[in-house]
Amino acid sequence: MTQPLAGKHILIVEDEPVFRSLLDSWLSSLGAITSLAEDGIDALEKMINITPDLMICDIEMPRMNGLKLVEHLRNEGNQTPILVISATENMADIAKALRLGVQDILLKPVKDLNRLRETVLACLYPNMFNSRVEEEERLFQDWDALVSDPPAAAKLLQELQPPVQQTISHCRVNYRQLVAADQPGLVLDIAPLSDSDLAFYSLDVTRAGDNGVLAALLLRALFNGLLQEQLSHQGQRLPELGSLLKQVNQLFRQANLPGQFPLLVGYYHSGLKNLILVSAGLNASLNTGEHHIEVSNGVPLGTLGTAYLNQISHRCSSWQCQIWGAGGRLRLMLSTE
Repeated sequence: MTQPLAGKHILIVEDEPVFRSLLDSWLSSLGAITSLAEDGIDALEKMINITPDLMICDIEMPRMNGLKLVEHLRNEGNQTPILVISATENMADIAKALRLGVQDILLKPVKDLNRLRETVLACLYPNMFNSRVEEEERLFQDWDALVSDPPAAAKLLQELQPPVQQTISHCRVNYRQLVAADQPGLVLDIAPLSDSDLAFYSLDVTRAGDNGVLAALLLRALFNGLLQEQLSHQGQRLPELGSLLKQVNQLFRQANLPGQFPLLVGYYHSGLKNLILVSAGLNASLNTGEHHIEVSNGVPLGTLGTAYLNQISHRCSSWQCQIWGAGGRLRLMLSTE
């Protein structure tokens, strides 16, 4: 009988020798060809000579951790399926790994080998093991749990806030926020889209009751996909963020989330030094050192059946954006490397 992983080359990137050896033995017993790496740097060196069908990697590793490894590969256009197996309890790390495009994440200790086997096969054969119906069922199960437990939803949202300082897409980004410590206010999210561009948004969650937090979680899950889809249709042109906000407005309505959702969305291309901003209900001002621009705040999402928005575009290598509303005030700062 043919072994389930016969002929499949799997690269194991794991700094713990015992767990690395256990994975090696177990995968080999299922017919896989394995290669071993101790960290991200070691993995990249191995991949000069091999093209694995699947990579299994940890997050916390010396020299180059798993998140840096995945980000490097995706920025280089490498779409090797990746399964993360990690002991992390940091939701921000898990969210970033999923955002970077890993196929799945399992938490250590891995005790159920049948589940591990199914996950490995699902990563290798996604069309056979994952259906859209199953994915939607899992999403709605999680969504129902969050809807029924607002404090848990608010706690999850707080854990997913980005680091106050980071370097992404060849840009140094940091922010300062002034909100009430015991409740969500202005929610910020920042994410790289490629090695040369990034996107961000700020959502005021205080004007829709519990629906504000739920809308923020929904937006965090779908924002990158919506923007990447629009960029793929734009060709070489910069994105039309007004169109994106209209899509978000419709999503909130389809998710049965009534309320007002003041939202500002931005996009920056570090190569072109081009910043795009559009606001639906949040106050904002842009300072580039040479210019000071007031951003028209428009009408919050959820107010009307559609959204009517104006987009501004400005060329600059560094900038500060002040954003404020009922939920507080924040300052987002960026400079290119």
